[in-house]
Amino acid sequence: MTFDVNQLDTFVLVGAGVTLLAVLAVRASTRLGLPSLLFYLLIGVILGEAVVGIPFEDAQLAQALASGALGIILAEGGLSTDWRQVRSSMRLGVSLATVGVAISVAIVALGGHYVLGLSWELSLLLGAATSSTDAAAVFSVLRQVPLPKRVIGALEAESGLNDAPTVVLVTLISTGAALDHGVPAMLGIIAYQLAAGVLIGLAVGAGGAWIMRRVALPASGLYPIAVICLALFAYGAGPALGASGFAAVYVAALVLGNSELPHRMASRSFSEGLAWLAQIGLFVMLGLLLSPSRLTWETLGMAVVAGLVLTFVARPLSVLVSSVVRPMPWRESAFVSWAGLRGAVPIVFCTIPLAEGVEGADQLFDMVFVLVVVYTLVTGPTLPAAARVLRVARRSEPRTMDLEAAPLDRIAADLLQVTISPRSRMHGVEVGELRLPVGASVSLIVREGHTMVPERRTVLRHGDDLLVVTPRREREATERRLRTVSGGGRLAQWLAED
Repeated sequence: MTFDVNQLDTFVLVGAGVTLLAVLAVRASTRLGLPSLLFYLLIGVILGEAVVGIPFEDAQLAQALASGALGIILAEGGLSTDWRQVRSSMRLGVSLATVGVAISVAIVALGGHYVLGLSWELSLLLGAATSSTDAAAVFSVLRQVPLPKRVIGALEAESGLNDAPTVVLVTLISTGAALDHGVPAMLGIIAYQLAAGVLIGLAVGAGGAWIMRRVALPASGLYPIAVICLALFAYGAGPALGASGFAAVYVAALVLGNSELPHRMASRSFSEGLAWLAQIGLFVMLGLLLSPSRLTWETLGMAVVAGLVLTFVARPLSVLVSSVVRPMPWRESAFVSWAGLRGAVPIVFCTIPLAEGVEGADQLFDMVFVLVVVYTLVTGPTLPAAARVLRVARRSEPRTMDLEAAPLDRIAADLLQVTISPRSRMHGVEVGELRLPVGASVSLIVREGHTMVPERRTVLRHGDDLLVVTPRREREATERRLRTVSGGGRLAQWLAED
């Protein structure tokens, strides 16, 4: 086999062009309120045999690449998750990722067998593959909806942890090991892999944070690489020790992301870019794997019926039972049920039976592909409206101020960049009237391109950019106070600061 430089040049040209097109698609998806995965899948289908004609049928390669991409996506999810936000909802998230998954699998499998007429093997695979939610799909359409912390925390924890038991279940069914072990042993295997993966993630995350705080690397750009490598080390250590790599990588990244590490924000930014690249490659590849010529009206109809069972029966019941460990108001429970978007993960899981040569796996892949696309189109754009109708959006959360943060690692402080938008009631407020926590202060104001050091009587204006320095321990209180003033103006001192 000879190395063809021209083929490499063509590959780089096409790859760069597709990636740039996918990046631009993010803007379009945001404006339309749709998850970007739909655009990426469409790009893959266009590049495939139906239009451009690029052949891709290697299910085993697709499975391997998809698993690696999911590992990177979960690592970014853990690094960007605020533990303070998910801590109170972790019990509910774990319950949704375990009990909820089991209920969803059972209900969809029963529907697949008795309603769609599938074999028990394909029915169980259909239930297992579609029981995992996708955080990227959910939060790409929720960025403009302020939700209670318990709702966001539950959805983040569920999407970060439910991949682990689901991939084990799909693998056991696809290889036939589920029948060999029996249901009790299979549940034991899933519980062990999930628990062991969590322990490995805790060990790698805590150990990695300890090392990172004590090793002075010669360049700041090495820290993000080291953090990602630590998370991926946990991902590889999981299967090597008979545990879940998905659980290990998410927990390790969660620990690292909430530790006081040098250049923590740079690490999160690097991981975010890497995760976007992984998502683009993953979804385009899955689009390539689809063969539109295989799609029939029967497959489309079965996908719609399976989606109805999943969306209106399995998901609500799984949320209802899972929330016993941490009851929620019915409005929040209904929203969590509707927000259970299925993204690329179910399609990825369907590559496992494809790679194992399970009879009917092609039909299962096509069915799940259509299900994901159709119900993402149905539920995705309606999530903001659902939040308003169910009245779960946080009215007290003023969306009139933009805030970004950067670490000042050597003095244990953070630098907040605040932009006073045209709707903010911070306009007309004096700096001294902000009443920030002790130790926090407005150090600089940028107004119409000019900088000035403020005094207590300096009046804030629309369009001002503020640089606020706050001790790290007071950062949350400082942000809360700024948002309260932005929503209430001078009257904020008499308003609650939720």
